[in-house]
Formats: sequence, structure tokens, C-alpha cells
Amino acid sequence: MAIELIEVRPEPRNGRPRAALLAQEAARLSSMIPRGARVVVLDEHGADLDTDALSRRLAAWLEGGSDVALIVGGPDGVDPELKQRAAETLRLSSLTLPHALARVVLAEALYRASSVLKNHPYHRA
Repeated sequence: MAIELIEVRPEPRNGRPRAALLAQEAARLSSMIPRGARVVVLDEHGADLDTDALSRRLAAWLEGGSDVALIVGGPDGVDPELKQRAAETLRLSSLTLPHALARVVLAEALYRASSVLKNHPYHRA
């Protein structure tokens, strides 16, 4: 399993409405998603998984054979149309996390979930 981080900078505000910023950011994010990839958006209203549930989800993604694009939005979140396109939404925490920290939390969660799949002792339930 290989993970690639592709960072897309948030749109500059310049007094534009939030909806316009999100739409432009969504267009740039969409252009980075590999064709045929399963899109998973990180969102505060997404499914709340523990490590074991995430490891099962990860196993299903791996068995599916497609790339998986995990989308972490910028400071204003993720455009509603991009959320609609997503196969699923997940949440990392009930806490509000800066998007840069959310990436770190997501990376750790994926590492831990993959360690569960490999029966590695890193994860202690």
C-alpha cells in the first residue's frame, strides 16, 4: 500500500464569497483525483470509525483494487458538490482540527489501521 500526499493550497480569499472559494478549490482538488478513484471526504458529519472499523474499511478499499482519494478540505471545509461526489465521508474527531493537523491525524490513523491488518504489535487494543 502506497500513500501519496498531494497538497492543494486553499483559494486566496480576496473578499470573495465562501461558496465561490469552495467551488474553485473543489475544481482544483477534482483535477488531482485519479480517474476511477474512490473519493472519501473527511468531514465533521462523516462516519465516526474506531481503529478496528477503519482497518476493515481499509481492507475493503484494498480489495476493491481502485485508488482511494482521501480529501481533507481547507479552512472553509469541502465544497458541497464534491461531498456529493464522494463514495463516503469520514470524520476524524469531534474536535475542530486545523486542516494541516487533520492530515497528520489521518496519516497516523491509516498507519495504525494497516498495522491492525498486518497483526503488527504497534496497535494495542
